[in-house]
Amino acid sequence: MRGAGDRHRSDQRAAGPRRRARDADAMTLAVALNAAGGLALFLLAMLMMTEGLKAFAGGGLTRLLGRWTSTPGRGVFAGMLVTGVVQSSSAVTVATIGFVNAGVLTLRQALGVIYGTNVGTTMTGWLVSLVGFGFAVDAFALPILALGVALRLAAPGKRYQGLGSALAGFGLFFLGLSILKDAFAGLAETYGAGVARVGGAPSWPAFVGIGFVATLLTQSSSAAIAIILTAAAGGVVGIQAAAAAVIGANLGTTSTAAFAAISATPSARRLALGHIAFNLIAGGVALALLPVLLWLVRQLADGLDVEGSPAAVLALFHTVFNVLGVALMLPFTSQLATLLERLFRSAEEDLARPQHLDVSVASTPTLAVSALRQELLRLRAVVTDIARAAVAGPAPPPPAIECRATAVRALVAAIAAFAASVRTQSMPREIGEELARELRIARHLGEAARLAPRADALRRAGERLDDGAARAAVATALRDAGACIALAEYGENDVASDTDRSAALQGFEAAYQAAKGALLTAAVARRLSIDAADALLDDLSATRRLAQQLVKGDRLLRSPARAGDIEAEADATAHAPVAPAVAER
Repeated sequence: MRGAGDRHRSDQRAAGPRRRARDADAMTLAVALNAAGGLALFLLAMLMMTEGLKAFAGGGLTRLLGRWTSTPGRGVFAGMLVTGVVQSSSAVTVATIGFVNAGVLTLRQALGVIYGTNVGTTMTGWLVSLVGFGFAVDAFALPILALGVALRLAAPGKRYQGLGSALAGFGLFFLGLSILKDAFAGLAETYGAGVARVGGAPSWPAFVGIGFVATLLTQSSSAAIAIILTAAAGGVVGIQAAAAAVIGANLGTTSTAAFAAISATPSARRLALGHIAFNLIAGGVALALLPVLLWLVRQLADGLDVEGSPAAVLALFHTVFNVLGVALMLPFTSQLATLLERLFRSAEEDLARPQHLDVSVASTPTLAVSALRQELLRLRAVVTDIARAAVAGPAPPPPAIECRATAVRALVAAIAAFAASVRTQSMPREIGEELARELRIARHLGEAARLAPRADALRRAGERLDDGAARAAVATALRDAGACIALAEYGENDVASDTDRSAALQGFEAAYQAAKGALLTAAVARRLSIDAADALLDDLSATRRLAQQLVKGDRLLRSPARAGDIEAEADATAHAPVAPAVAER
């Protein structure tokens, strides 16, 4: 009997550790599920807040980015403000890329905005630390959630519905944070102080990796920061480990920029690379100076009376090292932009960059005029090539023609800016007249390039016309337009005369009127819809102006002494009387 009792007591002693292990595993699973649910709620809240605030603000925030970024320094403040409002550095970065592509912002200005977004995104950490742990979350979040949902359902306009979504997201933000906080508190309670001891100096690289992976997986540095701050507040990790993880989360935001740049425009790739460079430099310096920065942050926290809150200390650390990054990078923005502009260059950007203009010759008017002439000869060759491809085919896809036309407009703007920079003190009258004439040439050629996509649209639509007479008339008009363009391709000493060019332009004018009449006749006979006829007539008119502008710019470039006569002749041809038999639009 004694042996059986001993065995029973021995089995009970062995069952205790197994039961405790099962309980610990069950607790770990429950904590993991709660943490996953809290994280999902947090991400949903961030999405609702971002989209709702963007809808409520309308175009005001994007207009602010466009107007308040005249210098990189002002761009930093604009990026901080807008990111702090919409709570999404990615949304601000996308808007900034759009401004760069549209030419509203230079790369230097946009880099300032990117620096500011990194500081603005620290607002999430302050929300988590000061509000999420300083109030009764349920009493705080549930009324805001109820108000947001009511406003979302009852508001009359989309703007205030967006505000309702933002408020509902704000409420969900703190509910998700509460769930995360409870989950990490349970984790610390289950595993005791052993978890809290993790985070000595040797493990800093591991926690940098943890923060990076958390951002990579969630695609939200705000979510990763919230997890880290909550874990630190729950006693799961120490301040040093959490600070290293915050650096890793900041580095993880570069993954979003890298993914976005894979198939983006060259401007977007440069800006994404600038974003990556800022985060890598700021993160590297912060990691190298981590003990010093933590000491400095503790001094600041003691002065701000937040020393007892690990989450607030980490939020302050996050802000300090991003501000340090801005202080390090801002003085070198111009050099960084110059370096980035050499990368990812496209054919269109090479086309848009002047090859013969240099600021060193702008101080000498005679040299400036000579350089402008060389650039205009290049511009004419480019515009002629675009126009010929548009009217004659086989042409590249429409987006390619549009991109080249946009590049030409950028080149024309650069030519105009260079001409405006030429010193005019004591300039001879002949040089001043020559500069004015060269500006007119650039304007004519730029207008021809702008209209090339319309001529390409006419050619493509004309080839699909069912009405044979209209199709043939459009083809003839395009052929005669091509003849005008071909005369602009000859060299400086070509055999074609002004008479040949005038005759070609008059021949195209007759073909234009015939094509217009054929299209109107087809529309009246219901062989062509009114909308289709209207679109074709608009494109036909644009093709006519393309030929006129190209010929005018070409003749001015060849005959400087006859500038006034050429303008008058071109205007007379454009307003030649129309035969009475041809119906007017």
